[in-house]
Amino acid sequence: MKTLRVGIVSANWGAFAHLPGWRAVPGVEVVGICTSREETARAAAGKFGIARPYWDAAAMTADPDIDIVDCGTRPSIRHAMVLSALRHGKHVYNAIPFAAGIDQARELRDAWAASGKVGVVDAFSQWLPAHRLAREMIEDDFLGQPFAGTCQFNLGLFNQPSPHFPYNWFWQSGLGVSALRNLGSHALHMLSFLFGEIDELVAHEGQLLKEWRFPDGSVLKPETKDFADLLLRFKNGLVIQLQVSWSATLTPGWGLEAFGSKGRFALKSPTFPTSRDTTLHAGALGGTGMEKIEIPQRLLKTPEVGIDSEGEPNASHPMALSMHRMVQAIRGDGVAAPDFNQAWQVERILEAARRSAEERRWVRIEEIA
Repeated sequence: MKTLRVGIVSANWGAFAHLPGWRAVPGVEVVGICTSREETARAAAGKFGIARPYWDAAAMTADPDIDIVDCGTRPSIRHAMVLSALRHGKHVYNAIPFAAGIDQARELRDAWAASGKVGVVDAFSQWLPAHRLAREMIEDDFLGQPFAGTCQFNLGLFNQPSPHFPYNWFWQSGLGVSALRNLGSHALHMLSFLFGEIDELVAHEGQLLKEWRFPDGSVLKPETKDFADLLLRFKNGLVIQLQVSWSATLTPGWGLEAFGSKGRFALKSPTFPTSRDTTLHAGALGGTGMEKIEIPQRLLKTPEVGIDSEGEPNASHPMALSMHRMVQAIRGDGVAAPDFNQAWQVERILEAARRSAEERRWVRIEEIA
């Protein structure tokens, strides 16, 4: 089969994590990398052994020798890149959050639907071994009738900020970011993957840290919201409390616990969930309590890609599995996941949460069209 050629926008996270992911997928070659300046693009191409440097994303998206564009920059900037890529007949691997807001998300969804191309978003957590096993258990009726649960995604990114942290631009409004839009997008993708559609929600969103104080004494006053609490009611009757923050003191990381009429399970990671450190505990009604569930080797050692759960960087393993599924879909074998339709559904939930927080009411997802 024809080798699929990838161009990556971003020499930071894109080169660090996405590049090893793509290089682990059979039948794929990364041929281009794009930054905002010629000197950094040429430097990145040389450093990572990539043939073509680009310093104009429009040139990459229009290049007939590129099949897949991996867009990994700020949501407000990459909107035009994704639209251009789809117009030029490219398949797109898009970052999270999917868009800068509901209007841009709708435009991306419509452009993707009209293009006939494969669109995937970087909500790779559903490809983690522990999360995949939890999904299998749900499908096998381990929980029974789902009742309730709690989910938290709390990180301490700016409690003691570093001037070298590449995402300090999160302070600025108008770029399409917040704790809910960023961490919440990942959490909502996971919850949708495990439990299906959300029917309605009520939300609170706020700002915990009024200042970011750096070691040199400089101070930033963030314009974005760093905390949100949501109560989610799913169509299957499940109710989940979701809390997200990027300003959490002594961060507990990622956690999801849910129970139903037959059992309970708990997923946990001390930071952003990865293949290596995300654990699963579960217990059945009438049993001896919650016990650690061993993840089967078929989910840890994945021969379809050239990297496993112990590979570095660890995020590249689930990314590679998502990218592999994308390549299969491009070749006409199966459906990509998580695709742009799932991303659109998550954007509807985020918009419902925004309206709920502003209007102080329950909002049904069907209100967001």
